[in-house]
Parts: sequence; structure tokens; C-alpha cells
Amino acid sequence: MDVEVQAEAQTETQIRLNSLLTIKETLTACKGCGLKVRANLGRSKIAEYEGVVTEAHPQLFVMEVQRKRGSIERKSYQYVDILTETVILMHEDEQTPLFSVPFES
Repeated sequence: MDVEVQAEAQTETQIRLNSLLTIKETLTACKGCGLKVRANLGRSKIAEYEGVVTEAHPQLFVMEVQRKRGSIERKSYQYVDILTETVILMHEDEQTPLFSVPFES
């Protein structure tokens, strides 16, 4: 019985790792692309931005987003934020999310 539980846990871990790698690869390919960001800030606060992916690091990605008065701000998010739906990314042209949830690899 213990072996089955351990094997199941390893399978779930592998699925999450594959999902995170897929997110990272997709965002690395999207460098310079315009994206819409919808971030859940907690306590019923939602922030929406339009920006461009500028960097993709092993654990996080960086975007330059436009603020209301034309200033540019840098925001960083973790790939896990996408997996947990804390951050939702969409192409500027489309209204559908870049990643489907529950995440499919």
C-alpha cells in the first residue's frame, strides 16, 4: 500500500514539473510579445495590465507593463502563479487565456 501512495505522489510531482517546464518554455518563446495580465492580489483585489515579457529566469519571468499615465513598470511573477491561477496571461488580440486551466501539458 505504501508503494502505491509513493508512486502516485511521484507521478503528481512529475506532472507538476512537466507543467512548469512547459510554462517556462512557452513564456521564453513569448519574449517581446504583447500580453494581458490579470493578477489576483488577494482580498478581492484584481490587477489588470498590458505588457511585454522581457526576461525568463529559472523560477520567474519579468514583464514590463504600461501604467495608466504611460509610465512603464517592471513586474515579476513565478511560473507557479500561472499553475495556481494567481496570474492569468492572455494575448493582446484574444480574450482566451494563454494557458488552459486545469493546466494540460
